[in-house]
Amino acid sequence: MARAGRPTVEVELTDDERDTLERWARRPKSAQSLALRCRIVLECATGATNGEVAEVLGVHPATVSKWRRRFAVNRLDGLHDEPRPGVPRSITDDDVESIIVKTLEETPIDATHWSTRSMAKATGMSQSAVSRIWRAFGLKPHLRETFKLSPDPLFIEKVRDVVGLYLNPPEAALVLCVDEKTQIQALDRTAPVLPLRPGLPERATHDYVRNGTTNLYAALDMASGKVIADMTERHRAVEFRKFLNPLCVNLM
Repeated sequence: MARAGRPTVEVELTDDERDTLERWARRPKSAQSLALRCRIVLECATGATNGEVAEVLGVHPATVSKWRRRFAVNRLDGLHDEPRPGVPRSITDDDVESIIVKTLEETPIDATHWSTRSMAKATGMSQSAVSRIWRAFGLKPHLRETFKLSPDPLFIEKVRDVVGLYLNPPEAALVLCVDEKTQIQALDRTAPVLPLRPGLPERATHDYVRNGTTNLYAALDMASGKVIADMTERHRAVEFRKFLNPLCVNLM
């Protein structure tokens, strides 16, 4: 005489449910656990018993019974993992919002952008919590991208000349890259700086305009440790000699 047990729950699918289950089961990016549960339900819908489904899919009959019952009660929602009990959240949605708004709309007093340490100090949260929030929303205050489309009609030819010089330099060639360091410049970007956004760093043009220029000449007196400095409006040999003459007199 066969032993009586829990009756098998019948599974009947609508067309939409069947299409969804088949899509989840064959989608490459679906979690393997979810894909298996979908195949279990699809097999159960054919009228097969738990044992028959378990044999076809290579799982335990108890697993088939569990997901058959879960689907019968909650339908597609029953195939997802239930939330597990754990420690209550210590960071509320308001805390997360305050971090995001502060990152996007404010800057620290003593720096050009926020770091995880400075933001943690300003908000009272831990550095790791700030880091997790920034990662979740794609915020990277320390990054800046530059952009510019040159209007120079010979831009392509110049790029080829410069890049070609590095890729295939002539024999015995000396390539120098020179930049001035004497001037102190009041610079501004040629286009407005695009602010930081979730998933996008701050963006600015790579070139700039000079709103004003001054020149600093400085020398260090090794004997006394005093720095001798002078400011001039122009950067010429005349100004440089004028700065050097008093130094030479003192050495004589």
